[in-house]
Amino acid sequence: MIQSIDYYAVAPPLILALTAGLVLLLDAFLPRRPHVRTALGAVTLSGVVAALAVVISQAVRAGEPLRTFCVPEGLLGSPRAVIGAIVPSVAEPTAPTAVVAPCSFVVDDFTLVFAGLALFAGIVVVLLSAAELSSGDIPVGEWYFLLLCTLAGAVALPASRDLIMLVVALELVSLPVFALTALKRYDGRSSEAAVKLFLVSVVSTAVMLFGVSLLYGTTGTVYLDRIAHVLRQDVPAATGPGPGQGDIGDGGAYESSLQIAYDLPAVVTVAVVLVLAGFAFKIAAVPFHAWAGDVYQGAPIPVAALLSVISKAAGFAGLILILVVALGGQGATWVPLVAILAALTMTVGNLLATRQRHAVRLLAWSSVAQSGYILAPLGIRNDEAMNASVAYLIFYAAMNLGAFAVVTLVSRRSGSGELDDYRGLAFRSPAAGLALAFFLICLAGLPPGLAGLFAKIVVFRELLGGGGGWLAAVMAVNTVVGLYYYVAWVVRIFTPVPVTESPAIGSAMAGSAVIGDAVTRSAVIGGAVPGGAVTGSAMTGGVVPVGVETGSRGTGWIPASVAVAVAGIVAIAFSAAPQLVLDLVPAALIGAG
Repeated sequence: MIQSIDYYAVAPPLILALTAGLVLLLDAFLPRRPHVRTALGAVTLSGVVAALAVVISQAVRAGEPLRTFCVPEGLLGSPRAVIGAIVPSVAEPTAPTAVVAPCSFVVDDFTLVFAGLALFAGIVVVLLSAAELSSGDIPVGEWYFLLLCTLAGAVALPASRDLIMLVVALELVSLPVFALTALKRYDGRSSEAAVKLFLVSVVSTAVMLFGVSLLYGTTGTVYLDRIAHVLRQDVPAATGPGPGQGDIGDGGAYESSLQIAYDLPAVVTVAVVLVLAGFAFKIAAVPFHAWAGDVYQGAPIPVAALLSVISKAAGFAGLILILVVALGGQGATWVPLVAILAALTMTVGNLLATRQRHAVRLLAWSSVAQSGYILAPLGIRNDEAMNASVAYLIFYAAMNLGAFAVVTLVSRRSGSGELDDYRGLAFRSPAAGLALAFFLICLAGLPPGLAGLFAKIVVFRELLGGGGGWLAAVMAVNTVVGLYYYVAWVVRIFTPVPVTESPAIGSAMAGSAVIGDAVTRSAVIGGAVPGGAVTGSAMTGGVVPVGVETGSRGTGWIPASVAVAVAGIVAIAFSAAPQLVLDLVPAALIGAG
């Protein structure tokens, strides 16, 4: 009865956890030098790449899914020892009981797809972090430690196959983000964003835990496949043991204990609703979306990118596991709710995005709308439609990461982050302007951004084929609404700035007091600049010391440019050969179910 652990199965999150510990130790003992900051970034990036290499090796191997943290064989014969470990045969009471070892950690196609997505996004976020940390006002060791912890949770979550591990992994994704958001010290907006994110996450976790506890209480098991088995089983009305079922070892007592699940169907419904609401907070679905705009804008841009891709992907992985694996038989309860949530989320997200004048806030509400598109296939009773959600999420990740990477580059030159700062970007910086225009066109679903176009086509096809015509109509209308703000941003990029326009005019100087010499157009928002010409970095609400020059050509622009290139290559590959994603995904959910 010794618990065996497959270290190859848990290697990706283990590598990330060990790298996080190494980064923290190096930061504690190495001297405070500029090259140490670069070294810590290199160690972090190496750990993420190593974890991704292991995931790729797991994907190319042949054989059954990897399973670990399973119930030891010596405990399988006692239902009192391991609740839910026995699958009794109700149709044939006298037949021998089928014994299957439940496992808490399973590496199948579903796990590999989401782990690969999280690690690819992690590489881009690490590169963006190097750009953010180049200013030196954020503790580097703590930043990379927290980022690696978040990635470890994002990799472990899709492999979770019991409620306890699912909740722990989801919180491992969420908790470090609070601190990452607040690490930009002496910035009131970051502190406010961290508090809002903390409060929202605590509420969502409490709601989800209430639903999880009800699921455990009504089914008597924490394993997702066992929950599905209990909720689907047709238990006889008699609660006493039948002939030949008086002994514990033959499953009679366990079968009798299942009756509670059918005496309390309303409790199961409440549990489904609470769990769905808890995950809706995590993915910023309407009506649990109000935190998104302020948190994205207040957080450092790499954290906003993390929230929009890694955290969102982890939330959807957990939601799909709960709904498809554990609650597949309760589709009559959650399918209509998900459909309504999807319609509201895409509509409200797009309408709010049309009113934004700040780049990160626009991407925040656009991300909310994209959550609605990802949710839409889950709102129809069709198992194949789940694959459309995963495919759309993969396309969306590459496009959104690229947009955030370019915004990081531009924000280093223009601290305000207003959309007007992007006017004429294609003429000032052709590479950045063309890259951002391509990512926005992809998100809008227009040629030549075929990645976004195919992503939407996949969802439309599944909705129409699964009887979700009304939801497809809502998505079509919202796609047109989304075109407005994406195209409007692209138009700004290719609109030349008039020569007669004063660089000190515009939203970037709103509310600022300028003392001394000329200050560039986007130097400070709401801050006082005592003397000297200043260019570059975002000092929102802060003061730029005399003599400090934060130009756009600091050390941070190199990793940010690499991040743009990485995201751009993937987005172009998806646009040129979208079938690569479509061929990868169909088998993904088979292993999950």
